[in-house]
Amino acid sequence: LKVSVSGFFTCLEADGKVYDERKFSWLLCRQLVMVIFDLSFDSYLTPGSEFIMKYVKDPKTNKCYLTLTREGQPIKSQRTIFSESFYVMAMAEMYRATKGDTYKKEAMAMMKQIVHWVKVDGSGLGPKIPQPTPTSSLAVPMILLMLIDQLGLMDPAHAGGYNDLADWCLEDVLKHVQRGGVVLENVSADGEELPGSEGRLINPGHVIETGWVLLDRAVKQGKEELKQVALDTFITESFNRGWDDEFGGLFYFIDADERPLVQLEWDMKLWWPHNEAMVALLMAYKSTGEDKYLKMFAKVFDYSYGHFVDFKNGEWFGYLSREGKVKINAKGGEWKGCFHVPRSLMMCERLLREILQKQ
Repeated sequence: LKVSVSGFFTCLEADGKVYDERKFSWLLCRQLVMVIFDLSFDSYLTPGSEFIMKYVKDPKTNKCYLTLTREGQPIKSQRTIFSESFYVMAMAEMYRATKGDTYKKEAMAMMKQIVHWVKVDGSGLGPKIPQPTPTSSLAVPMILLMLIDQLGLMDPAHAGGYNDLADWCLEDVLKHVQRGGVVLENVSADGEELPGSEGRLINPGHVIETGWVLLDRAVKQGKEELKQVALDTFITESFNRGWDDEFGGLFYFIDADERPLVQLEWDMKLWWPHNEAMVALLMAYKSTGEDKYLKMFAKVFDYSYGHFVDFKNGEWFGYLSREGKVKINAKGGEWKGCFHVPRSLMMCERLLREILQKQ
């Protein structure tokens, strides 16, 4: 970990040297969540959370900045709810770790604001160009389901207060299941397929991550139909569709009709889809006992540890070519920080222990 004025550096070279001192709200918040899980890093909790609360959120608008200077001055903002969602995660976990009421109040207030932006009035997110067809992004209901779970862990007394929101999220997620069980990243607000490349876009890693979120909820609530959709459509079908049979690994993007994509990085192999696949496949194996999921997990594990892991300096590289060669010789940057790798490994360790206890 690299701590300066406070907050975390994430732009780290292969050996950990800082190559850019800017700070990024997604990574600041998510890294704080990961630090909480290791008590040996307790000294980072207060300065990390204070930096986030002081500089990431604009108290006038409740919006969270995306990019900051080293000292915390804002550089860039987004018209999305994701910086704010990770702010909720960080505050909720800080409350669990410290029982400080300020963190709980921050988490609850920001969650209320996010729900307002999503379901009532999104004008507070910033200016928006009117679209010919209102769209629905898979990312929004997925992140809201994660936040509902996080806030339920923070305070079980509040869990039931989000039941209606959870039902709305599930309905919205399932709109993205289109022809032949394809899960599209973007659909119309009415659940219809959009024209062009945007409408055919599939992000296999994102769909698989959504799959384990759905599966976890289905198992805990005894929803068998949702469990099967999560297993068959979101995890199995998306994994098979996204796996590169020639070179191994999951494509970053694919087109539902196998037509050209506008994303230049479409055939790259990124770290996080493989992290999410490891979690999803072990969770699928635990909930079904079907060996196919264990074999799929082994395939992802072997590819990941054969290509992403840096056995010399530790951690994972984030960006590979289609052939599996390291494209960016760094461990972190604007989008890769201390989150997907440790979360995946911690969840996989827990799942493996639970699987072994059942045998």
